[in-house]
Parts: sequence; C-alpha cells; structure tokens
Amino acid sequence: MPGSNVNLQRSGSPRLPSVPRKKETQREKTVRAAAIATCLARSYPEVQCPLRHENTFQLLVAVILSAQCTDAAVNKATPALFRQFPDAASLSRASTAEIEPVIRSLGLYRAKAKSLQSCARQLVERFNGEVPATMAELTGLAGVGRKTANVILGHAFGKPGIVVDTHCRRLSRRLGLTRQQDPTKIEQNLNRLLPSSEWTGFSHRLIIHGRQVCLARRPACENCALRELCPSNTLRNGRKLTW
Repeated sequence: MPGSNVNLQRSGSPRLPSVPRKKETQREKTVRAAAIATCLARSYPEVQCPLRHENTFQLLVAVILSAQCTDAAVNKATPALFRQFPDAASLSRASTAEIEPVIRSLGLYRAKAKSLQSCARQLVERFNGEVPATMAELTGLAGVGRKTANVILGHAFGKPGIVVDTHCRRLSRRLGLTRQQDPTKIEQNLNRLLPSSEWTGFSHRLIIHGRQVCLARRPACENCALRELCPSNTLRNGRKLTW
C-alpha cells in the first residue's frame, strides 16, 4: 500500500501491529490505521456506490434521499423520480406536492422534497443545471452536508474524501482511530492518519464492514478481519463495547 509501513509476510498477509495496551503515539496509530486499511481492502476489494444512478445529478439526488434511509429503499424510489424529473431543470420547476408522492416511501419525505426542490433551483440558478465539483459549492446546496459532498466528490469527480456516516463514525471510534463524536472532527482525524489516496475507499469499506460484520449491538468479532487490530475486540477483552 502506498504510504504504508506495514510489513508483509511471505504469504502476502500483513504482519499486524499489536493492539495498544497504552496510549498510542501518532506514529503508532498511523501504522495501525494503514494495517486496517490493508485488511479492509483485501476483504472488500471492489468499492462501488450502492446508490443506483446514471449521472452526477442522479447521484446527488440519491444521496440526499439516503439520509436516515436504507440504500435499498432509495433504489426502489429513484427510478420513478428520475423518469418524472430527469434533470435539475425539470426538478426545479416541480412543486413539493408533485415530488412528495414519488418519494413517500422514504423517511422524512416531506423535508426531502423541499430539499430536492431547493437544491435543483440552486443548481439551475448558480451552476447552469450542473453539479459543482468543490466542497464549498456542494455544501452550499440545500440538503448537502460534508458527508454527501464527499460521496459526490469521491464517486463523481475522483476527489478523495472521508465519508463519515453512522457506521464510519461508530467503527472509527471502536477501532480507536478517533475519540471524537463530531463527524467533521472524525473526518479530520482520519485524514491525518491515512494518505489522501485511501480516503474514499477506506471510509466506504468501513461502512460496508459496519453493515455486514461490526454491527452496532452484536459485532461479529469472531468473523472480523480486523479483530487483531481492534482494541474493542470482545473475544480478547471479554467486555461489552462502550460505543
């Protein structure tokens, strides 16, 4: 891995640094973060956005709709939405009364309809209907925070960024990579631990791992590729997780 100091055994598997029994130095934590990134990349080699879309506008809409909602539910709702409103111009002309029935199956659909309408109007008025490609411009759009912006930047424009959703937040704390609660501060902490080339892939793999293995209430530590790197490993310490 570029920028990694993890030694590889002859078998090709990483020689894992030991989980700290005392407070880690920044250097030690950086080495462990690199090992975690390596293990995640081997467990989930292909990283694709689970939200179905055909262009950047559709991706932006899907990510806005995904707040407090499953990707599967969003993927069921968006085909009809995109048929009716295929671009920012058509969505900007729609009333919330027209948008709401199409996304009624999703949580917070009334608030999301308002966000979509406002966002589409901003795209038309400020960016000629195109999705902008900078953090500052994206976060100036209705319904778009840093998490959404980093998804757009990473998947649509190839600009690396850490996507801190509920899974990334939970796992980065369990893994002892941050003690922060605020998503922006967590993003900053992870940015310092990993080279920028790893940011997008690392955070998305962490999200997948949180959904499939490191569950909130019943983490499957016995099946976890990160268990030797994790200070919260229940197999080792025999106690309940604190977060």
